[in-house]
Amino acid sequence: MKTVILGSVLVASLLALVVILFRKRLGLSVFTSIGIHLVMAAAGIYVVNYSGWITGMYIPLNPATIGTVTVLGLPGVGLLLGLKISLFA
Repeated sequence: MKTVILGSVLVASLLALVVILFRKRLGLSVFTSIGIHLVMAAAGIYVVNYSGWITGMYIPLNPATIGTVTVLGLPGVGLLLGLKISLFA
């Protein structure tokens, strides 16, 4: 019963989000902007991993790390590096 309620809330909120996006005439420009941010986040993590600036540090390319860098921008890469150093060193 709980999963049915949660699933219906998820579907309703997704439909509301789609209606809001297309009602405001944002359309596909929002998706292209998000796509550009995702690509730039992955490129930033890739540059840090393979540039040799910080030896022995590797940030995995997974949805959590790319999402963090997408939301926070390049300071998100610094945050991930700081977490990696403080938690695993």
